[in-house]
Amino acid sequence: MTDTMPKTDAILIDKDDNGQRVARTQIDLPALSDGEVAVDVAYSTLNYKDALAITGSAPVVRNFPMVPGIDFAGIVADSRHPDYAAGDRVVLNGWSVGEKYWGGLAGRAHVRGDWLVPLPEAISMRHAMAIGTAGYTAMLCVIALEQAGVTPDLGEVVVTGASGGVGSVATALLAAKGYTVAAVTGRPDEAGYLTSLGAASIVDRAELTGKPRALNKERWGGAVDVVGSTVLANVLSMMKYRGVVAACGLAGGMDLPTSVAPFILRGVTLRGVDSVMCPRPERVAAWARLASDLDMATLDSMVTEVAFDKVIETAPQFLEGKVRGRIVVPIRPDLG
Repeated sequence: MTDTMPKTDAILIDKDDNGQRVARTQIDLPALSDGEVAVDVAYSTLNYKDALAITGSAPVVRNFPMVPGIDFAGIVADSRHPDYAAGDRVVLNGWSVGEKYWGGLAGRAHVRGDWLVPLPEAISMRHAMAIGTAGYTAMLCVIALEQAGVTPDLGEVVVTGASGGVGSVATALLAAKGYTVAAVTGRPDEAGYLTSLGAASIVDRAELTGKPRALNKERWGGAVDVVGSTVLANVLSMMKYRGVVAACGLAGGMDLPTSVAPFILRGVTLRGVDSVMCPRPERVAAWARLASDLDMATLDSMVTEVAFDKVIETAPQFLEGKVRGRIVVPIRPDLG
């Protein structure tokens, strides 16, 4: 057991009175404490939250300096946690990693063992990051709809932000389970991509961006929303009687310009889905479902690989609406 660790390659965000700086550099990792695990990172990802952190477009980072990367998959190199030993395959999503604690856009990460999930054997480390926080969140949304009684016979399930990471995986998961998926996108050229994931129809985002009415014509039995704000308000107004919305994102804003009408006149349920602090048993269950429910060939069609040294220049594309599906960052792919 070593008390000190060598330097590791990382993306590092720092900030002072002159503003924010981001660079790929060498960092010194702190010694492991009791309950912590050192993980050699095989793959990480670039997510919307990472893009906000790297560009400084929103106050995502709570402590400086910070290594971004809200998820990673890799091999345990050293452990001071009873549940993990060197050689174990693990995945991490959330827990404010990349915001409060150094994250996965690095060659090695030191994290609390309680935050890790053993990676199912059926999922490679590359596929684990093709899924990433976005796909894991999508699975939590699908489980939330199932638990609330939303079944395929209740009619279409609408997925907003469908060409993004969460939306792409949610579309594929729901379609594979027999749901009729209406995929919402602001990019008409993505229709073929969404249809290939299993979407039965494409909805122009413009249909959901007008001023919301208290109630609109009943349209959908369930929904997965990653946008929030006006889009979510319009979705709520169009839900069928006792429809359920799983809401997990705020790409369109944190406000919700709606009324109580959908809830008290149609019995609509708005169910929040949080992936960051989700309890470990639910994480393990979600990853087990991903291993059994998600077709890896379909997953591959969602993935773009971005080299580690291209992460910083790629991040602004999220804010420009140019990212489709999932971005995987190979860091030490030789690990498996």
